[in-house]
Amino acid sequence: QVQLVESGGGLVQAGGSLRLSCAASGRTFSSYARGWFRQAPGKEREFVARISWNGASTYYADSMKGRVTISRDNAKNTVYLQMSSLKPEDTALYYCAAGTYPLTTTPLVAYWGQGTQVTVSS
Repeated sequence: QVQLVESGGGLVQAGGSLRLSCAASGRTFSSYARGWFRQAPGKEREFVARISWNGASTYYADSMKGRVTISRDNAKNTVYLQMSSLKPEDTALYYCAAGTYPLTTTPLVAYWGQGTQVTVSS
């Protein structure tokens, strides 16, 4: 069974940092683009960041540029999202994704994780 399992979410004060991880199992995702999306209550799921299959290309949502870094370790089938200078408006359920490059919209996602909650207090 193919699974993407996120971890690393939690409660943090504004200005703080978190590192999210997403471990894949059930198949190898080394040829897939990997990424992160988020969804706040009452809002649509939105793109956060993505990385190409070999890590050569990364892309970030304008709202996150300069505050997040996406990386991947294909040997571990894992992708990471390092977030810093967090703001209360970053509060959301963060979803790991794998799918077709450029992986910046939800129709390009083939696999989703179950989500990990990030809450930023003011």
